[in-house]
Amino acid sequence: MKKSKNKSVEKSEKTEQEVLGFSEKIGYNYKNISILKTALTHSSYSNEMKSKGIKSECNERLEFLGDSVLSLITSEYIYLTLRDYKEGELTRLRASIVCEDSLFRFADSIGLGEALFLGNGEIVSNGRHRKSILADAFEAVLGSVFLDGGLNAAKKFLFKFIKKPIEDIVSDGEIKDYKSLLQQIIQQNNGEILEYVLISETGPAHEKVFEVHAVLNNNIVGEGTGKSKKAAEQTAAKEALSLFGVN
Repeated sequence: MKKSKNKSVEKSEKTEQEVLGFSEKIGYNYKNISILKTALTHSSYSNEMKSKGIKSECNERLEFLGDSVLSLITSEYIYLTLRDYKEGELTRLRASIVCEDSLFRFADSIGLGEALFLGNGEIVSNGRHRKSILADAFEAVLGSVFLDGGLNAAKKFLFKFIKKPIEDIVSDGEIKDYKSLLQQIIQQNNGEILEYVLISETGPAHEKVFEVHAVLNNNIVGEGTGKSKKAAEQTAAKEALSLFGVN
């Protein structure tokens, strides 16, 4: 009987150490580490504990909070950083950062799946790698940082994830519609023919680089590269706009 009790205590201590280890991994020192434990607790685990008479709050409320914090911090950052972007462009950029795919990548980069408390059913069905679970858990962790340390702590945590993707999206020209603007200018003169010509496609399948020329009446007016043909076309259009004196 005594041996069983010691085994239970050892498991409890191990769980606490795992939570503390994840806290160190994300670079935030919690005042109340139980908030992080809640952020890492999926409803499947909470329900299993409840069936055993053990209270264990799941992360859904923290996910709700984190969703708002994510939108606020991202909105403020792109508003202050990208001063020449219009409302519609800022909205599209924010949407690409706060979407499930992006949050899944953020979560995966810190091994969040392995830190989660999941019910046996979710573990068996590969829940540690399920996109929706990880994306929601990332919002919950962000909410826990905000609740424990305030807005500045949440910003410091989130900036590590969102700054580079925002820079990449902007540099690829995927938000500003340079092609449409260039087309509007070209259409002011009848008979002008603008086309985008794919020059090269290099690199492995998962890291391709496309080179495109913007050609006006058989003359190259812009050159661009990007991770997709669309991105390369936008970059070429941007260079063409500069040629026409449009900033």
